Amino acid sequence: MAEELVLETWDLHCDRNGREHRTADMGCRQLVLRRGQPFSITLRFSGRAYDEGVDKLSFNVETGPCPSETSGTRSHFAMSDCPEESCWSAVVQQQDGESLSVSLCSPPDARIGRYSLTLETCTDYQGSSYQIGDFILLFNPWHPEDTVFMRDENERREYVLSQDGLIFQGTCDYIYSIPWNFGQFEDEVLAICLKMLDINPKHLRDQNRDCSRRNDPVYIGRVVSAMVNCNDEDRGVLFGRWDNRYEDGMSPMAWIGSVDILKRWKNFGCQPVKYGQCWVFAAVACTVMRCLGIPSRVVTNYNSAHDTNANLTIDRYVNERGEQERQSWDKIWNFHCWVESWMTRPDLGGDYDGWQVLDPTPQEKSEGVYCCGPAPVKAIKEGDMLLKYDIPFIFAEVNADVVYWVVQGDGMQKQSIRSSDVGKFISTKSVGRDSREDITHNYKYPEGSEEERAVFEKAEHQKKSIGEEDEGLHLRIKVSEGANKGSDFDVFAVVNNNTDEERVCRVTLCARASSHNGTLGPQCGLTDPVDIDIEPRAEKRVPLRILYEEYKDKLTQDNLIKVVALLNDHQTGDILVAVRDIYVENPPIKIRILGEPMQNRKLVAEISLVNPLSVPLNGCVFVVEGTGLTEGQLVKELEEPVEPQAEAKFRMDLMPRLSGLQKLMVDFESDQLTGVKGYRNVIIAPQPL
Repeated sequence: MAEELVLETWDLHCDRNGREHRTADMGCRQLVLRRGQPFSITLRFSGRAYDEGVDKLSFNVETGPCPSETSGTRSHFAMSDCPEESCWSAVVQQQDGESLSVSLCSPPDARIGRYSLTLETCTDYQGSSYQIGDFILLFNPWHPEDTVFMRDENERREYVLSQDGLIFQGTCDYIYSIPWNFGQFEDEVLAICLKMLDINPKHLRDQNRDCSRRNDPVYIGRVVSAMVNCNDEDRGVLFGRWDNRYEDGMSPMAWIGSVDILKRWKNFGCQPVKYGQCWVFAAVACTVMRCLGIPSRVVTNYNSAHDTNANLTIDRYVNERGEQERQSWDKIWNFHCWVESWMTRPDLGGDYDGWQVLDPTPQEKSEGVYCCGPAPVKAIKEGDMLLKYDIPFIFAEVNADVVYWVVQGDGMQKQSIRSSDVGKFISTKSVGRDSREDITHNYKYPEGSEEERAVFEKAEHQKKSIGEEDEGLHLRIKVSEGANKGSDFDVFAVVNNNTDEERVCRVTLCARASSHNGTLGPQCGLTDPVDIDIEPRAEKRVPLRILYEEYKDKLTQDNLIKVVALLNDHQTGDILVAVRDIYVENPPIKIRILGEPMQNRKLVAEISLVNPLSVPLNGCVFVVEGTGLTEGQLVKELEEPVEPQAEAKFRMDLMPRLSGLQKLMVDFESDQLTGVKGYRNVIIAPQPL
């Protein structure tokens, strides 16, 4: 009778498997794998070698609190000669004396999460069981059979592996970007993402069902979308706030990365982190999805409609001076961010694979929970309102009409003439470059096209806004160069007379501080009504000077001023309205890199900013972070105030961990200037061997 086979040691080859599975950067000393891809382990027996004719080897993998074969959360499989693609398998790679290399492989639709791996040996009915260790299984966009498979390697690099990026903000007339450190492979982040899945309400209600559905990116996306906000009292990650009062937390404008937020959430016992707004919610969700292996990107929609009564019309009421008459629940956000994640949609049939919208910002409930999506971008473009999930809400965000009503002195309301401008310049970071890619065409057909009309018919939406191009008078707002924080600047109502006769009209301009979600603050500029006559085919300008003294205490941290121009055409009685959001620019942060950047060698960064205001800046703090460049965040508090027109400057030592292209990101906070951002790309040479 053969003596029993005894396992002495084993090696899970964390480093080698990590490199092959593109998880080596996860910084955690554990085995992290992608589903559907083989991985190698080495078993070393004591006393004698494995004998294929005598010994039977099999493995057990289990995930979740109550693993079972029927739920797909447990699998028992024996060593075989030819592995099957559709289930777990183990094959001998090579045998060298008492050591045996085995290649194991999961199916491409395996549940993701934390697994335990057990080896069972059996010789002549005598057996032993060995707990070999744990591993974490992720989605695999490199595997053609995975539901998140992405064909293009450059896209996979950008949307799965890249740990930094840009998020577009500002207004449709002034688009700018802020840097963001997604940091999905930083220490602890993977464990935090798995914890988020394990405390989500669906898991707490039915652990077995929740774990069995973790093979489906649609399900995971929906869970993540709900867990990034805390509005369902589900111990979600971020607390949303939009009222400019952030003293008991961090202002949403101050964050420059997701890692700090996720670590705070974990360290404070899964209490919501204060505070987030749309880009923060979207960026944290993007980190979680990339970490789990689902290709994802942050998208910005300019002039984004929040249509609460779902009639695809946003009504705005102003008086004859251009001042808001009454509050409307419907809002136009000057920009709104969400996430797109890449996956197939076998649950929908038809051609709805590809990018799906997930919006973790709490706005409306979906199936009783504050989450939104995944909604196929193709379904939004085609107006397929009945498909899952939440398409009518997102369709309105990019397609609603804005109708301005002017409430006259006698209480009469008159509809103004103005074409709709919702859903403009839908933007995301370009693949492999720090530029903007415009993806509006993915969401809507060209305005005025036959296809657009057909989509609106399907969506039961008649465009209510009236085009103004063919009108006799045309009204728009222009801004002078240099709308900089600390300076006065001019805005103009520009009136064009497109007719062959002289026209007489009255023009009024009104400026108010505003928030990026459309909430209006106090007035910071107003003209008296001016009567002007315009020659045929001519243009006239009516100026409004906006003074720093007027806006400095009224601006929110969004740095936005909304200007409304109103024109009464005396001849026709028509009223025209033009609206423009003006972004008041912060000063730039300058970043200089001193010395030759090389992996594991000290590097010095010099960071500076000039105070553009006429008052000193107090309580000045610079926060610096960058994956592979800093260990977490580096904080520099200035001891002295920064006087008007003076430069704040300091140097900081860095020790780059990773080679290649990295981003160093800086945020500056003070009593008068907040949320000032800057970044610098740094190419780190690999350490010489």
